[in-house]
Amino acid sequence: MAQEIRADFNAAGRRFAIVAARFNRPIAEQVVDGAVECLTRHGCSDDAIDITYVPGAFEVPQIVSAIAKRGGCDAIIAIAVIIRGETPHFDFLARSVTADLARLGLDHGLPVAYGVVTADTVDQAQIRAGVKQSGKGWDAAMAAIEMANLFETFSAKKKRR
Repeated sequence: MAQEIRADFNAAGRRFAIVAARFNRPIAEQVVDGAVECLTRHGCSDDAIDITYVPGAFEVPQIVSAIAKRGGCDAIIAIAVIIRGETPHFDFLARSVTADLARLGLDHGLPVAYGVVTADTVDQAQIRAGVKQSGKGWDAAMAAIEMANLFETFSAKKKRR
């Protein structure tokens, strides 16, 4: 029979970093609030969550990289709100940020959870940001918890071999 490996959603004893873009701040703060709510409800203490604000989505991967290099956290949650405008800027920015965040997680061997809201309108962005348990911040934090626990599982398996 195949072996199934699952992680739990216990964030107790873990440290998390949140990097959030200030651009579209009211919506971004809603995403941050959802992430923090999720982490604390799953056992993470408030003092084990560091939140760093950067100017915009483009800067998020830069600070994610700096935090990953510094170490000291179990996962990073990247948060930004990118709303389509009348130019192709949206497409370039969303694609670049997404690719950079994926690469950083792989390069550093550290979970980087995707809390980036991409939307065509402000209304869509607000809906995607959601309210706490039904929003992008909550979902990204759940992914961060699960991935941090999976990384620990695979690290422990490696040490036993």
